[in-house]
Amino acid sequence: MIDTKITGSLEEKTKTLETFIGNTPLFEIRQVFQKPGVKIYAKLEWQQLSGSVKARPAFQIIKQAIKSGQLTQEKTLLDASSGNTAIAYAALGAALGIRVKIYLPENASADRKRLLAAFGAEVQFTSPFGTTDEAQEEAKKAFQTNPDRYFYADQYNNENNWKAHYLNTGNEIFSQTLGTITHFACGVGTSGTFVGTGRRLKERNPEIQLVSFHPDAALHGLEGWKHLQTAKVPGIYDADLANKTISVESDVAMQLIEDAARKEGLLLSPSSAANLVGAIKVAKQIEEGVIVTVFPDNGERYSEIIREFFNPNFK
Repeated sequence: MIDTKITGSLEEKTKTLETFIGNTPLFEIRQVFQKPGVKIYAKLEWQQLSGSVKARPAFQIIKQAIKSGQLTQEKTLLDASSGNTAIAYAALGAALGIRVKIYLPENASADRKRLLAAFGAEVQFTSPFGTTDEAQEEAKKAFQTNPDRYFYADQYNNENNWKAHYLNTGNEIFSQTLGTITHFACGVGTSGTFVGTGRRLKERNPEIQLVSFHPDAALHGLEGWKHLQTAKVPGIYDADLANKTISVESDVAMQLIEDAARKEGLLLSPSSAANLVGAIKVAKQIEEGVIVTVFPDNGERYSEIIREFFNPNFK
């Protein structure tokens, strides 16, 4: 029998886990949108440990906290999340033997709640009306009340969030496109993906255009995205980085989910579909170029949402 247990010190366990983070494939969109001279690619970020792009920042945050001595097996990792980062923390914590406590809005999907329970995370629900802004405040209060018990990861303000993408995602994209990328475009939530990847790509080639996507309304259906005009702006967000900003409509993204499944063989999450909607908008505005976006996760953990918006005949 093969022994699959991860053993050793926390540092040794972390090094072992690192091989399962990042290095995701680049997928060319060929059927949903076509335009001569323009190509759209997407990073399939669900193809890594914990099943989403949030594996990258969660791992970087944990890795650096262990290295600095801020996180030990005697402490509990504490943070607020809308779902995917929480799941990444929980999966990584389970593998490393680290306790995880998450403040999560009560209206998070049942799929997310089941995954967090499966990985053994402790979940404290906050008001469904307060979004992750309220969850952040509650997590911060818990840390201030008992700082010796917790390592407060604070993903919205932790520099290791964007550095995970600066050190890895940006370089992966540049190499995978053989340096031909002309536009990097994606939605903004904590903003780590856009900020870290964008900064690195600009260093590799200052001519690369950075396009940020934002939901078109405060009440939107794009999990993980922030309507920055009305929400609390993450501390790591760089408002001067984007060359252009584009609004994306939630209903258009939902409608694209079925089309992508039928034509590309990809079951996208709402946020992934929204990134594709945005990338198509960029493609329509240029005559030639290579656009790269990110598919943060797939639709498997959004079964309730997808059933609500899909064509009733789609099984």
